[in-house]
This record gives sequence, C-alpha cells and structure tokens, in this order.
Amino acid sequence: MSVQIGNIDLGEFPLLLAPMEDVSDPPFRYVCKQYGADMMYTEFISSEGLIRDAAKSRQKLDIFEYERPIGIQIFGSDIDHMREATEIASLAGPDLMDINYGCPVKNVACRGAGASLLQDIDKMVAMTRAVVEATHLPVTVKTRLGWDDNTKNVYEVAERLQDVGIKALTIHGRTRSQMYKGAADWALIRDIKKNPRIEIPIFGNGDIDSPQKAAAWRMEFGVDGMMIGRAAIGYPWIFREIKHYFKTGEHLDRPTIAERISACTIHLQKSIDWKGPKTGIFEMRRHYSNYFKGIENFKEYRMRLVTANNLNEVLGILNEVEQNPRYAGVDVESLSL
Repeated sequence: MSVQIGNIDLGEFPLLLAPMEDVSDPPFRYVCKQYGADMMYTEFISSEGLIRDAAKSRQKLDIFEYERPIGIQIFGSDIDHMREATEIASLAGPDLMDINYGCPVKNVACRGAGASLLQDIDKMVAMTRAVVEATHLPVTVKTRLGWDDNTKNVYEVAERLQDVGIKALTIHGRTRSQMYKGAADWALIRDIKKNPRIEIPIFGNGDIDSPQKAAAWRMEFGVDGMMIGRAAIGYPWIFREIKHYFKTGEHLDRPTIAERISACTIHLQKSIDWKGPKTGIFEMRRHYSNYFKGIENFKEYRMRLVTANNLNEVLGILNEVEQNPRYAGVDVESLSL
C-alpha cells in the first residue's frame, strides 16, 4: 500500500532525505535524488529571516522541478511570524510545508524554536494550527521524543498535532538533551505507529546507516518510511543500497572510486551553478572528506582539494585520483582504513 501525504504518493516505503543545515542545499539534494531519495526537504529556514527578507533565508527557498516532491522546512518561536513565513514559503511552490520541532542546537532551541517547543505543547499545537491554516499545502512536522528523559511527550504530541491537521510526522529517536549522542531509541516511535488514534504516516529518523539496519528496523518498528540524514552526507548511494536490499536481501557493490568521483563532480558543478564559482567551490570543501571516506592514503589529495580555488584545479586533482593505479577498479571496502 502506498504512503500518502495529502495527495502526494510516496510509494510503498519511502526513504526521505532529512533537512540538514549547511548540507541539504539544492546541489546535495540533486545527487541524493539521483540515487533514490523519495522525498526531500530544504535546509531549515528561519521564519524571522523570511519575514525580514534576509538573503540567506530567501536563497534557501530555491527549489527545482527535478527535486519533487519536496518540502520547505521552517522554524521559529513566534506564532504570527510562523504564519507569515508559511505564506511566503508557500509562494515558492513546494509540495508541502514542514515545521521543525526537533533542532536541538543552542542558537535555535534557546531562542524558543525547534526542539524548545517540546517544553510547551500547547504553544506547539497553536503554532501548528496557525501554519496549517496559512497554507493550501499539506503540513508535516519533524520532532524528537521529548525535551529530556523525564519529558518524553511525543505520544501526546502526535495525537494533538494530527488533530490540528498535520499530514505526516517524522520522529527522531532521541530527546533534545541527548543532542546526537547515544543510540536512537525507536520504541516510542513504534508505540505511536501502533496507536489506533494515529492515521497519518509516521516516519522514523536516527541512526539508519546501513541496509541491514533499515530492513531490521522496518520490521521491528513498523514505521511507514524512514528519514536519513547524516548517513547520506558524502554517501548518497545509501538510498539505492537500502532499496536494493529491501527487494533482494542482497548488498549492492559499494561505489568505486570512479563512481565517487562522478557523484562528487556533479555535486561540485551543481554547487557552482547555484552559488557561483567562488562560493560554490568554497562550500563544496566540507564534502570532500565524506565522499572519499575510508580511502587509503587520501589525506594529501584531501588537503589539495580543500585549498583548490577554481573548478579546473579541483577537476585536475580528481582526475589524478581517478588515474592513480592504486585505486583502479578497487572497491573501497577492500581498501584498508
């Protein structure tokens, strides 16, 4: 049976790309889409930034036809500003709107936004209702288990947010106080999915980093789909590998050096196309170590890549890597770490 968010059909068991600050921009989303992400989200966008017409916030509204279905994720602490930001973001033409009630970082949570709303469920409900009423698009939410171990209130959150009109809920299996430490706990996510009152799709998020784990947790926790974040950084093949494993029970070969270079080059070109040559080259630097993670004796190449200042220089270094007989036709898994 297909998973539906409003009138968006996501197939039987969708894999979603998580919204990640400074990562989930259009160039990164492009490569993830190529390798099987079923739905994606923008980086989270400040409601205050949208209202003030801040350039950085406005640029994050950029979406492209090849990305669909795609959601714009917003966050904020003021209900009226969230309503106004929803109206602005809806005009950018996404397929849905998403509210961030999960971001744990201090400069978001300590300003009363993101995961901070888990401390005030009534305000969270009122804010969600305002967003739902401000747009014709389906509204989804991403949140956490609770603020800390003593306030794991997401079971109540799920019921109340469904009651005010959200069409899907993604739950990260940690509390805000855990940040990204420790193991994600999906037991409460399973309880919510089993709640007979819950009719909307429930997506699990946190620690999905291999096809085996995705398959095991799909069976164990009964979610409608999974959202993948950190495991996709520099490794967009994770979506393809999980889907193949679901279908066949077999592992795809890990990407070769040539495949890694190809994906990295496409990402780089998209980055330059979207941000211009200077910013595009600079902001791509954070991705090189992830694309070539685990490759023996790569440090010298990495140092050159992160100091290269123009496209031809980067392409020249990548070509050197590809021509290096040490890496010819080698499966990265077989290289020593």
